[in-house]
Formats: sequence, structure tokens, C-alpha cells
Amino acid sequence: MLTKTAKFLAPVAVLAVFIAGALLMPTGQREESVAVAGGGGATAGTADADLCAAIEPLKGDHMAKLICHETAFNPMGASFTDADDQPMSVADLSGKIVLMNFWATWCPPCRAEMPSIDRLAGAVAGDDIAVMAVSTDRGGRDKIDRFFEEIEVEYLAIYRDKKSELARDAGAMGLPITIILDRQGREIARLIGEAEWDSPEAKEILTALAGLTS
Repeated sequence: MLTKTAKFLAPVAVLAVFIAGALLMPTGQREESVAVAGGGGATAGTADADLCAAIEPLKGDHMAKLICHETAFNPMGASFTDADDQPMSVADLSGKIVLMNFWATWCPPCRAEMPSIDRLAGAVAGDDIAVMAVSTDRGGRDKIDRFFEEIEVEYLAIYRDKKSELARDAGAMGLPITIILDRQGREIARLIGEAEWDSPEAKEILTALAGLTS
């Protein structure tokens, strides 16, 4: 039988775990979690859960690590720079399904998966889908240019998050991390670590998300 102290501490422990988990979430997810806890956002949550249910059978072996969020995260607010070194934000990508890969030239698994991300961009990027590699390298872009030339990138542009502000906003605690954004710029899925991004599974998931949200 539980003692009075144990009965008191049990709910406190549960609350502590919830708070700790929330603090480790990206900013947007914390806001969504509060809404769900308060009974709000049920319609959006149901729609996101339906998307997750639709793509789950498509994951296969290559996308097994992809985590789909039954309640999407709010859009990230930090800015980053485009291929012309001009500032932009996630809001500029509105209307597209976006695969956004955070990487750096000093990261071996990032370098290893980049050719597959480039091939994915060539296969699926268009009016409905964007594939972006966002470098968190500090300093100039010379090292990024050299790496892209080395692996003969054909389709990817160079996007830069020079101060890692966007990566922090996304809760990217390590590299590589790849997130998928819906047409409103909300994160609906993420994969931590290296993956074969030009696999049939990855292509099917992105095209399915574009079709389901058109």
C-alpha cells in the first residue's frame, strides 16, 4: 500500500516529467502542447494525426527513423539567408511541403547523406515541394561552395543559418537533423541522423503529403 508521502509525490513526479519534456521541445511544439493540454486545437490535431496515419505505412526501412507529429509544431520565426545571401524566413515558403535539412561541412554524416538529398531535390522539387539544405557553418561560404563542387551538387541551393538561430528555433540539438514542414510552415515530422533521402520511401512520403494537403 502506498504511504501518504508516496501518494503525494506520484502526481508531482508525473508533472515534473511533463514539464521536463516540454522544455526540451522546440518553441512551437511547447505552444501546441499547451493548447492541447487546455483542450484547444483539437481539429488541427486530428488532421495532423490523419496525415501521420497515412504516411506510416510508407516509411519502410529507409524512413523508419522518421517521427511524425500528431500535433504539428508552430512555424519557426528565426531568419536565415538564401543563395543570394538575402534574409528569408519559413513564412516565405508558405504553400509548399518543405524538407529542410540542417547540416554542416564539419559533420561526417551530413556530408555522407548530402548527395542523396541533392538527388531527392532533382526528383521531387517543384511547385508543391521544396528540398532545402541549411548550413549551420560559421564564417564565409567558401567551404560550402567547395564541398558542393566536390560532390557535384546539381539541384540544391546554398541556404545558411550563420548563427544557428533557425536550428535552435527548430530544437536541433545535433546534426544532421531533417524536418518536414506543411504548407503553413509547421513542422509535421523530423528525422534525427543520416538517411537515404533519395529512397523510394522518402519520395513517396513527400509526394503523399503534397497530395493529401493540396
